[in-house]
Amino acid sequence: MTRYEWNRIEKEQLNPLLARQMMHGERLTVAQIHLAKGCVVPEHSHENEQISLVQSGKLVFRTPQGDITLVAGQAAQIPPHEPHSVEALEDSLAIDVFVPVREDWRAGTDAYLRK
Repeated sequence: MTRYEWNRIEKEQLNPLLARQMMHGERLTVAQIHLAKGCVVPEHSHENEQISLVQSGKLVFRTPQGDITLVAGQAAQIPPHEPHSVEALEDSLAIDVFVPVREDWRAGTDAYLRK
């Protein structure tokens, strides 16, 4: 068993409006995502199934099936390979869970987040 504390995990500033903290298990990645109002995560897709849990703020997830707005206490599941983008309508904090591990995040090859 490994113990983690968010306040001890380095916050990686990906761009002026987006930061993250992350932990990787053997088969999953969990991240705390900090989005300032106006932040847009550009459309992308990945092999990972994703669940995003909004802790505070308000986020719009855009998919080919339509937009989904989430507020604190709500969550969304994004299937593998589904194109999606996210916009922060307020300063927001979300917990994202990915299966399998986000190897692109571990390797730092996630250029779409660093714009």
